[in-house]
Amino acid sequence: MSQNKSRYNGLILISGVDAPGVTQALFNALQEFSVEVLDIEQVVIRGRLILTTLISLDPAHASAIEKDLFAAIAPLGLDLALDFTEENSKESSSSNLHLVALSQELRPSGIAALAAKISDQGGNIDRIRRTASYPLTAIEFEITLNLSESTLKTIQRELAEIAREHGIDIAVESSGLTRRAKRIVLLDMDSTLIKQEVIDLIAQKHHVGPQVAEITEQAMRGELDFTASLQARVQLLSGADISLLDQVKNEITLTPGARTLIRTLHKLGHKVGVVSGGFLDVIEPLLQELEIDFYRANKLEIIDGKITGRLEGQIIDRKAKAQSLIDFAAIEGVTLAQTIAIGDGANDLGMIEIAGLGIAFNAKPAVRAAATSSITSPYLDSVLYLMGITRDEIDSADN
Repeated sequence: MSQNKSRYNGLILISGVDAPGVTQALFNALQEFSVEVLDIEQVVIRGRLILTTLISLDPAHASAIEKDLFAAIAPLGLDLALDFTEENSKESSSSNLHLVALSQELRPSGIAALAAKISDQGGNIDRIRRTASYPLTAIEFEITLNLSESTLKTIQRELAEIAREHGIDIAVESSGLTRRAKRIVLLDMDSTLIKQEVIDLIAQKHHVGPQVAEITEQAMRGELDFTASLQARVQLLSGADISLLDQVKNEITLTPGARTLIRTLHKLGHKVGVVSGGFLDVIEPLLQELEIDFYRANKLEIIDGKITGRLEGQIIDRKAKAQSLIDFAAIEGVTLAQTIAIGDGANDLGMIEIAGLGIAFNAKPAVRAAATSSITSPYLDSVLYLMGITRDEIDSADN
């Protein structure tokens, strides 16, 4: 046979009530021919099967393959559709964009709006699959779209805006090996990894809670310079006994899904870091218990068992958080494209903006508007779905 002879692409679609032996019957029929399997995907929903297979075949064998396939599938009571056409080199191009959509109530209007934006940009949705059904529905889209670094940022922001309008959490990333390679995840602490703001807890016990809480809210909304506001709040703690810190340590609680997130990431070979505007004096024992790989936070100055109202060393602000991500990536030998940053406040925006995937977690409106990805569910392990990690992988990590 001449090596220059043209080839056909054959699309095989099998559908109907699922039954044992379908895949075996399909490939038993194909094994007699000079066929190369290019792609295959199977979905079973409520007992209904859809099995698609793309093959490369010799045109001279098309009729015989068609006849043998019908003979093999008909006894199973399934429908069979075939489409054999001359090979088109464009069909071999791979998707270059991943979009993951999360929602507790995923509506058709939201998916339609996202699909319309992709189409308007000249993109094509090549594959759709569900990666989780509880406690959220997670749907992953593989998309082919002509992208550059600048257009990627643009499409991320445009799709994020549409998602916000429809109550959908999304992540949009370039495809490729880096998406599934070793990655580092850097989290904010207060109101992200834990449910509380540590400085507010200390302030309540020192009877300056309302004053500190007001400054905290203004800072997290981006209305005040974080460094100046932090110094002002810490000054209000002056004279507090360090016994208050032990009390606060016992009161902080992890955000739902935090342990699952960290355990799964570690099981899959990723690294986890925490960078916090809070205080090592309170959070360090918890970070060590969780086996966090990298962490930085502020340090209270304590003299004679009393908080002085000052901080020791470098203040962890927006700029320092971004630098922490850069340093963490360098330590682990990965590029920023392989990093994920998660936070809720304005001082997290620096690291969110430079990370390969920046996620606003139950964030203030200004932060969510600036981020390209967001999560509005209460579960921190939802981050795993945005990374393309399936529910099955998460359950396996629990074992």
